[in-house]
Amino acid sequence: MTHPLADDGQIGDVPPPVRMYEMLYSSLVSQLLIAVAELGVADAIGDEARHIDDIAARTDAHPGALYRGLRALASVGVFTEVEPYTFGLTPLASTLRSDVPGSMRDLALYVGLPDRQRSFGALVHSLRTGKPTFDHVHGTDWWSHFAAHPELASLFNNAMGSMSVMVNSSTLDAYDLSHVRKLVDVGGGHGRLVASLLQKYPEMTAVLYDLPRVVPEAEAVLAELGLADRAECVGGDFLESVPAGGDTYVVSWTIHDWDDDDAVRMLRNIRAAMGDSGQLIIIDEVPPEGDTPHFGKFEDIVMLTLLTGHVRTEAEFTDLFERSGFRHKETRPTRAPTSVIVAVPA
Repeated sequence: MTHPLADDGQIGDVPPPVRMYEMLYSSLVSQLLIAVAELGVADAIGDEARHIDDIAARTDAHPGALYRGLRALASVGVFTEVEPYTFGLTPLASTLRSDVPGSMRDLALYVGLPDRQRSFGALVHSLRTGKPTFDHVHGTDWWSHFAAHPELASLFNNAMGSMSVMVNSSTLDAYDLSHVRKLVDVGGGHGRLVASLLQKYPEMTAVLYDLPRVVPEAEAVLAELGLADRAECVGGDFLESVPAGGDTYVVSWTIHDWDDDDAVRMLRNIRAAMGDSGQLIIIDEVPPEGDTPHFGKFEDIVMLTLLTGHVRTEAEFTDLFERSGFRHKETRPTRAPTSVIVAVPA
């Protein structure tokens, strides 16, 4: 394929050194997004544009400093300066509100966790050793750290709930599950995917399977939505066993957390629970080969830094399936960075 660089290494009208300068400072966008999410700026602005003094008063911020931050974010489409020193929300900024469907505020707070940020600051350790930087920096692994800090685990689950709203919407549009009668969501978290599926398919029932500490929160979500009578929440460890009886098993935004051996353990447990019929649906990123841009290639660096898993190509998923008693059937892209990967018993 043709590389996007011109023959002289220049990208469009921007010389490579200038483009590199911009890329090196691009992390400031993320840091500003985290900061305004923590302050609650999008909630403070709401539906009407507000003067910076008003926004600062509502968020306990310094007006001059906050103006400089919002001006920078407005330059990349987050917030808009409708008149001097007066800012409104753009569609991007609206996702940082806590009171809207598809809110990404919890995700921003999770991305900004100091323990997480410290790990990325030492990323060179992972590049040198192939081992998670998180373990190196904190002296323990990601999951053990969360087990010891329930408040972080709660924030993580809230953030994954935010992600699931985006992923679920795209998945529902991409793949028809009207034939499914009993679905088992393996690693189902707070139940957002199960809830979305049960709402769309009134004949479906579901089992949500996750760690025992997660189950009460999932039960509360499903009860609040009036779906408790069609969904059973079961606590357990999918590396040990998986509930039997489903005709469709779903693993959403989870398998990339685990290395190949643990991923195979999980899939073999699903295969044993499924029997000789049914289907496995994995919702995850599937980056293309070569230089083609894809968000999954950067999500893979998150896995490298924090965990032992990795984001897999279609060929790597096919290999996992073959080791686990499945056969790859199809991979269907969605509007999100994720794809729907379907496998059936071999």
